[in-house]
Amino acid sequence: MGALVYIAKRFGLYLAVLFIGLSITFLLPRLMPINPVDGYIGQIQSRANGALSAEAIAELRENLENLYGLKGNLFTQYVDYMKRIVFSFDFGPSFTYFPQPVSQMLMAALPWTLSLLLTATVIAWTLGNLVGLVAGYFHKKKAASILEFVGILLYPIPYYILAVTVLLLLAYVFPVFPLSATFPVGQMSWEKVGMIIYNSLLPGITLVLAGFGWNILSMKALAVATTEEPYVIYARLKGASNWTRMTRYVFRNALLPQVTALALSLGMVFNGALLTEMIFSYPGIGLVMRAAATGGDYNVLYGAITISIIAVATAGLVIDLLYPLLDPRIRHK
Repeated sequence: MGALVYIAKRFGLYLAVLFIGLSITFLLPRLMPINPVDGYIGQIQSRANGALSAEAIAELRENLENLYGLKGNLFTQYVDYMKRIVFSFDFGPSFTYFPQPVSQMLMAALPWTLSLLLTATVIAWTLGNLVGLVAGYFHKKKAASILEFVGILLYPIPYYILAVTVLLLLAYVFPVFPLSATFPVGQMSWEKVGMIIYNSLLPGITLVLAGFGWNILSMKALAVATTEEPYVIYARLKGASNWTRMTRYVFRNALLPQVTALALSLGMVFNGALLTEMIFSYPGIGLVMRAAATGGDYNVLYGAITISIIAVATAGLVIDLLYPLLDPRIRHK
């Protein structure tokens, strides 16, 4: 019964976060002084050299307001917005690429972003925690100081500087990877898959390096603190080996905060998408958001923000449901 109550509370919190996030996404653009319909009509007027009549503009405005869900009062728009998002995941058509649906554009770009950023995040988390564990458990040895230095060296570097540096080194000074990546389109084949993986390695390396340093430092600090816990000292006095103490006692307990950090990192992958995909011309959500921002394509931006909200909330839900499996104290409560 306690498990069902725990799960029900977490699902309730998850739905509340989604509701608040979607509501804010709806309200913010409507509180802005800029009206996207006015901007779109202005573009059409400019292309037509001001030849549109007042009647044609009024008719166009009415059609656009119906098309983009801006008809009626605020409450009517809100109800219609929630129905479209919740039941059909419909963000309407794109302003820039009319009449292409926004959801179709985002679903085409989403696999590219997820495959790159999720893979790089998991690799950086795994390698960083393993290195940090060794550096923390053997923190009195000189080799541990060298491992810690790697984390201290990488962590403060801003991502854009790290990405440009890696790009110059591995694509220009030592041309291991192409300076301008090419990603094939159309029906997939093993040759195209190989090209995609090859062209994704360079942005993947930068993402791994960017997350590697933080994971080393955080796990080292947790491992050092856990090593001094009474149960680890007791295990040493019992004669447990270094490997047993490091893996079964230190790692398992120091890992809990890192799992939370991993879930939050997975939920926030879209934050890194924009800069990564701009620098490496990677065809994902980041490039779509950039084109939408420069072209005033509000519907695409709303759709991308909504996907980000869902990703963050879902990551939080997953970690809440997994935590009892990792921490027996929660199961006991």
